[in-house]
Amino acid sequence: MIATTSRSAPAAALTGSPPLPALLSRPYPAVMGVLNVTPDSFSDGGRFLAPERALAQARRMIAEGADIIDIGAESTRPYGDAEPVSVEEELQRLRPVLAEVASLGIPVSIDSMKPAVVAWALDAGAAIANDVWGLQRDPGMARLVAARRAPVIVMHNRDRAEPDIDIMRDIAAFFARSLEIAAKAGVSRENIVLDPGIGFGKTPEQSVTVLARLEELATFGLPLLVGASRKRFINSIVPSEPHQRLGGSIAAHLLAAEGGARIIRTHDVSETVQALRVAAAIGDQR
Repeated sequence: MIATTSRSAPAAALTGSPPLPALLSRPYPAVMGVLNVTPDSFSDGGRFLAPERALAQARRMIAEGADIIDIGAESTRPYGDAEPVSVEEELQRLRPVLAEVASLGIPVSIDSMKPAVVAWALDAGAAIANDVWGLQRDPGMARLVAARRAPVIVMHNRDRAEPDIDIMRDIAAFFARSLEIAAKAGVSRENIVLDPGIGFGKTPEQSVTVLARLEELATFGLPLLVGASRKRFINSIVPSEPHQRLGGSIAAHLLAAEGGARIIRTHDVSETVQALRVAAAIGDQR
């Protein structure tokens, strides 16, 4: 569970080797730092919209030990009030930033549900596609990542939360559909990471359930990503604003790592790296 500042895996990515195998072969989760170049993301909307601030934040997260930088230019805030943007507007936010971040030495993932944006980002240096609709919103996404042989993060999502459903069964059925779509498009299973989508289309109680039962998703035989950072379910347990949820985020991520998560997506890289290292060191002495 120890996060690291080693750059062996990113160096491989820059020379054209697939980024996932090196990151996922280690005995601890990779840490993915969140970089939102948006005016309206739920936690840090507007803070990094200016290109110079976005680049400074990327450099800071890398110095703190991030293994991947996840760049998003359209808010996908999981509470149903995000403003959709056009392909061109999304690209306008990415053009001054993405290639510069990709040149810093670690893999970049592009957080977008639009194949046109993902295609541009892959051309500009991104190495991983991060689709919050799990290849199910736009049929072109699976074809694109298959053609590019790009790793893809397949996230569970729903248009709205339904408190009475069995959320684990829903996630399993969703992933089964996504994997069928991926297989038909020719996406290699070794390029797929599953993300249960903490906070997306879920009640706070369902998000807690997913974290508690994460090990059940091991039946898919694919690496798991968990992004519980600053999510609203923490507020349902301890009332807090997004910037006040560091403790809850770390607690959720440590338990996710114990439950099998191989990538942790976080706004707070330094603290998450430290928590994972200390937990791993203690675990090694048991």
